[in-house]
Amino acid sequence: MYIGELSKRTGLSIKAIRFYEKIELIKQPERAGRYRVYQETDIEILVLIKEAKALGVTLAQLKDVITYNDGKVDWANIKSFLAEVREQLINQIEDLKNKIISLDECYQQINP
Repeated sequence: MYIGELSKRTGLSIKAIRFYEKIELIKQPERAGRYRVYQETDIEILVLIKEAKALGVTLAQLKDVITYNDGKVDWANIKSFLAEVREQLINQIEDLKNKIISLDECYQQINP
């Protein structure tokens, strides 16, 4: 598929897709003449990038995580990373719960 279709299917701008290609988050696509031809795997990686960014993951982190073995995405590496992100989010939730408890205790001690 060409970049316009890829953009529609991922919800990413053509500019963003080209940028991710430039910084090697996605591999260089094959070419048909002067057109880049993208694969289904490119959709999966681009959606992953989009969703990971929404969770606060940086592009630098993703650069270390999205790797290829024999031209294929190393999904085991990505899955391991996502488990780490999940654990970090759980820890953040616990921290926020503790802060709310502290705030509630402080609030209750104030007598107007």
